[in-house]
Amino acid sequence: MSKNCFVTGVSRGLGKGIAELFLEKGYQLYSCSRGGESFHKNMQHAKCDLSQLESIDPALNSLLDKVDALDVVILNAGIIGQIKNMSATSVNELETIMTINVWSNKVILDYLLTAKITVKQIILMSSGAAVLGSKGWGGYALSKSSVNMLAKLYAHEFENTHITAIAPGLIQTDMMNYLCTEVDPEDFPAIKRLEAAKGTNAMQSPKQAAEKIFRALPELLNYRSGSFVDLRQIFAPQEYQALMKNL
Repeated sequence: MSKNCFVTGVSRGLGKGIAELFLEKGYQLYSCSRGGESFHKNMQHAKCDLSQLESIDPALNSLLDKVDALDVVILNAGIIGQIKNMSATSVNELETIMTINVWSNKVILDYLLTAKITVKQIILMSSGAAVLGSKGWGGYALSKSSVNMLAKLYAHEFENTHITAIAPGLIQTDMMNYLCTEVDPEDFPAIKRLEAAKGTNAMQSPKQAAEKIFRALPELLNYRSGSFVDLRQIFAPQEYQALMKNL
């Protein structure tokens, strides 16, 4: 019997890597993203702009109306916003980031509860930025720390579902290209660590990151539901400890 997976933000980057891997593993994939389309016979896709919260429920109704159970839900979609001083970041900019990175996930979680779809495991995509608080990462860091708390709070309401917020590590995506080419590392020192990781094993391809997430799924069940887990805790503990020294 095939397993079912639901993933958001599958048109590129990590989300696409996750979608491709789960399809390779024989899952029936349900997905949504602002762009993109189905690219596999075992994939059903709905276009949905997560910045428009009112559009999410209709998209999910069309996508999941005949689905009774999901083995894995991965809420991956998100944006970084601009790296700049917090004092230079407007409330409107923060609202946009929070809508896509946090409130859209709340709408999806509420839908799953209301639709009474049985879900074994939910993964919310967080980041090391959620705990590091590095200069310039304002809106993104705020949103990802909120994602961590969202996971903790919904763990009380999804009584038969295991929920984890995870940091997947460094991944070579469009977001990383922006960080390493358009942000001044002298103004925002955290960028230097990203530049140093390029071309090393610390910088994963989307497919490598997806494989690591897949391997981590059973390990994550050992953590209390609602936990935040940086995958480097599991796969690269020394790298994780070195990172935490920056706190």
